[in-house]
Amino acid sequence: MTDKTKPQKVNKPQNLQRRKLDAHKGDFGRVLIVGGSTGMMGAPSLAALAALRSGAGLVTIAVPQTIQQAVAALCPCATSIPLSCSADGMLDSGAAAQVRLAAETCDVVAAGPGLGISTAACDIVRVLIESSGHVVLDADGLNNLAAIEDWASIRQCELVITPHPGEFSRLTRKEISEIQANRSEHAVEATANWAQQGSGKSELVCLLKGAATVVTNASAIYTNTTGNPGMASGGSGDVLTGIIAALIAQNLAPFDAACLAAHLHGLAGDLAATKLGQTSLIATDLLDYLPKAFMS
Repeated sequence: MTDKTKPQKVNKPQNLQRRKLDAHKGDFGRVLIVGGSTGMMGAPSLAALAALRSGAGLVTIAVPQTIQQAVAALCPCATSIPLSCSADGMLDSGAAAQVRLAAETCDVVAAGPGLGISTAACDIVRVLIESSGHVVLDADGLNNLAAIEDWASIRQCELVITPHPGEFSRLTRKEISEIQANRSEHAVEATANWAQQGSGKSELVCLLKGAATVVTNASAIYTNTTGNPGMASGGSGDVLTGIIAALIAQNLAPFDAACLAAHLHGLAGDLAATKLGQTSLIATDLLDYLPKAFMS
């Protein structure tokens, strides 16, 4: 990476603006969470609850119809959409059209938590990246994205991707050990390459998870300093996805939203670990400590 292409370092995330006294729920954005599958009801629920805890005005969860009622019970403050399924309970070819229609009424779509890998799930991801909206892809959203060889060239949306090193490896075809040896450089290089393949009219942000999470849009870079090993448990990434989506819905630019979300997510984990210890920390604890993180 030459000095001419070296991204500008961001030391402190931009924060949300103070809410007006006469504000209403429509002022704080509409988030659509797309995910879930048999045995994976918790993932989209955690993302939705995190979006609500992070200030989104309205949250809708689109999940397979076989698990919709269970997810709705877990998230009473969100609405839900049953996605069409085949007889075996898997998403069918009609699900992508349902997601496309639902996305048109929302400010940001976060897809992937618990979604599973299938042709129908891949179709959903393709529909989203070809849209003109704001999209956050995590977990199986990224695994399905990796199966679309030309995804970077067909992308039209403002996109935030949140891979862990394994998912980043699948997207870049590089070894995890190579990525971990120089996380910042690989994140910037890959993001710049993906952005150049697209139309150049919309932003692409990569949040590479791990100790010292890296956030970049190729022209700027932020290295997060909050968080602890106690957060290395199932569901933690789903919470982060919901936070990012909520911040974008509240009019933060994708890069700024990803930076602030990484900071708040890690801070919630640090606050929880102070009270509960790292060993016993679970993803729902992050939801409980998000309010204090926002007030810090």
